[in-house]
Amino acid sequence: MNTKDNLQQPVHSGFDAKSTAYDVIKGIDLNGKTAIVTGGYAGIGLETVKAFASAGAKIIVPARDIEKAANNLKGIANVTIEVMDLMTPSSIDSFTEKFLATGSPLDILVNNAGIMWVPLLRDKRGYESQLSTNHLGHFQLTARLWPALKRANGARVINVSSFGHQMAPFNFDDPNFLNREYETLQGYGQSKTANNLFTVELDRRAKAFGVRAFSLHPGSVNGTDLGRVAPMALFQQMGTHDENGNIFTEVAAKLKTVEQGAATSVWCATSPQLNGIGGVYCENADVAQLDEGNIEHNYNDPSSLRGVKPYSVDTENAGKLWTLSEEMTHISFPVN
Repeated sequence: MNTKDNLQQPVHSGFDAKSTAYDVIKGIDLNGKTAIVTGGYAGIGLETVKAFASAGAKIIVPARDIEKAANNLKGIANVTIEVMDLMTPSSIDSFTEKFLATGSPLDILVNNAGIMWVPLLRDKRGYESQLSTNHLGHFQLTARLWPALKRANGARVINVSSFGHQMAPFNFDDPNFLNREYETLQGYGQSKTANNLFTVELDRRAKAFGVRAFSLHPGSVNGTDLGRVAPMALFQQMGTHDENGNIFTEVAAKLKTVEQGAATSVWCATSPQLNGIGGVYCENADVAQLDEGNIEHNYNDPSSLRGVKPYSVDTENAGKLWTLSEEMTHISFPVN
């Protein structure tokens, strides 16, 4: 197995699990920079947008629910909302065509939107919804925006992954659960592994053009709507909620705030500490440690949910996923 383990180690950033998006963006100037943040109108995406705006960036937020986005983003400077649905390829194309027509370089792309632990749903192509939304939609979006990323001379692409990648490697034989029983945790896990593998291969291809890619685990965050349709039984099974569906107070006390949850996205997108580095998985506003079975995980202690599995930063798997993603989306993504 070939991993980027030489780079996949902490850089001792000086930040930690308690650092907020505002801590990590302090002193960073984004005036004249343009960012796109998917899912930038709720949860950690919204906090990411606020942090970028505070540093002077111009931000575009593609949204499926325009009304909710307008409500949540009200009063934040330099934010434009555009229509886009990650499960609808034509909608991604319309959004990107409109952006490319402006001629603007794209300095930061944060592929933040995601769904988690949903029942079996398929997009119009028959693709499982967590894979379609969390990976394939973002693969298409990044491919279409490539000319603008290249034009920025130093762009960064941030793929918001999760510790959930540890739930499943990518299943190349049956990614859409056509010949195996659907398990939502497996579907979510492989979609997050896909985020990491996409990051590895994108960075390998794009760094010659000054574009670097990063994936990350935001931490276990309180107050997002990510798990809104997840069955309570899954949380209970993990030992985080009681029989009445209430989160144990000692678990809640250990969760990150939304401001802390956005810190790693913002750090990956803006920190000069990452200059010359790419293709790595980060957490707690630092590069994560490779997890080769040396880290003990306990779901009722969110701080123990850390580390990146070698299979999800494996260069061979990353190349294989790129080819499969091109086939599944019918998009050729030549990085040139």
